[in-house]
Amino acid sequence: MLALHTWTLDTTPLADVLRVTKAAGWDGIELRRIDFARAADKGQTAAQVLSLVKASGLRVACVGVEMGWIFADGADRKKLLDAFAESCRWAGELGCATVMSASDRGRGDLARAATSVREAAGIAAEHRVRLAIEFNSQAEQLNNLDVMRGIVSKAAHPSCGLLLDTYHLQRSGASLAAVEAVPLSEIAYVQYSDVPKTGLEPGKALDRLPPGRGSVPFKEIFGLIDRKGYHGFMSYEAPNPAAWARPADDVAREALEATRAQLPR
Repeated sequence: MLALHTWTLDTTPLADVLRVTKAAGWDGIELRRIDFARAADKGQTAAQVLSLVKASGLRVACVGVEMGWIFADGADRKKLLDAFAESCRWAGELGCATVMSASDRGRGDLARAATSVREAAGIAAEHRVRLAIEFNSQAEQLNNLDVMRGIVSKAAHPSCGLLLDTYHLQRSGASLAAVEAVPLSEIAYVQYSDVPKTGLEPGKALDRLPPGRGSVPFKEIFGLIDRKGYHGFMSYEAPNPAAWARPADDVAREALEATRAQLPR
């Protein structure tokens, strides 16, 4: 099942993103917290956003949470975990089984990170959703598959698993063998986009491309994920100012065509 991540069409209003996604033939949509925040800035309630999404007829693949909770303390942590629970509640209301979180960008104690992940996974479990946690290749510490696998393994909670993102796998130098070594039971969610072959800049990741236009070995990765028996959503997350400047309908349609060309036959 293929979903379009709203960041891919970031400059397009949510109502239009939903229309475009449906018309292009995607199976679902991935929502971010900022989608709700932008609606709130316009005087819309979360309930109105949920109604809008439900009316689109699209399945919701995943709902994003506010990042920064892994190493947060005190009042900041409480605020972030309250927001985490809110995202879980929204996911449940949308019939969505997954929430995702990017890793914190800074540094901290890894044992404490595992404890934090276990606590968040407990919140997810209360709402009957699963947390998919992603490493970010441009983060200071939580920037590769090995470190995130270690944290999730130590957290040891059934309502938490890894988010595998082809962009961050490629930029962090993860091998196909490393991805092959991840058992299906550890994979909670998949995101994908291609990495430019040249011009990469440290700390910058708004250069993502449709499959087949960069350096990611998509046929191998998609084939590997399929052989593992992963049948959940794969979400196309490709923020890029060049794409935002183009007609949203064209971006959505071309990305889906490029994805299908890389899928196992």
